[in-house]
Amino acid sequence: MTAASVTISERAARRIGEILKTEGDGAMLRISVEGGGCSGFQYKFDVERAQAEDDLVIARDSAVVLVDPASVPFLAGSEVDFVDDLIGASFRVVNPNATASCGCGTSFSI
Repeated sequence: MTAASVTISERAARRIGEILKTEGDGAMLRISVEGGGCSGFQYKFDVERAQAEDDLVIARDSAVVLVDPASVPFLAGSEVDFVDDLIGASFRVVNPNATASCGCGTSFSI
């Protein structure tokens, strides 16, 4: 998988950069897919300092995002966006692989 398989929107990159700046040098955002949630799979976001050798690394501006190899197929072709609307501010994954998702947007099914 190449970095082009998962993209980060400009809004998400800006927000991730702001978050990582407060975490200190070497901080990166890890996005992973886990079993669970109301639709079968859920997205997980963690700040991390360790990069595995086989991680997919996506860098945009001051944002560095890691995706583990097991999660890459679930996220292929996805865009990570940051939305700030009436419901609240959150990261949203626009995932073409998801056949259904829950109302909160954090879980999905394939």
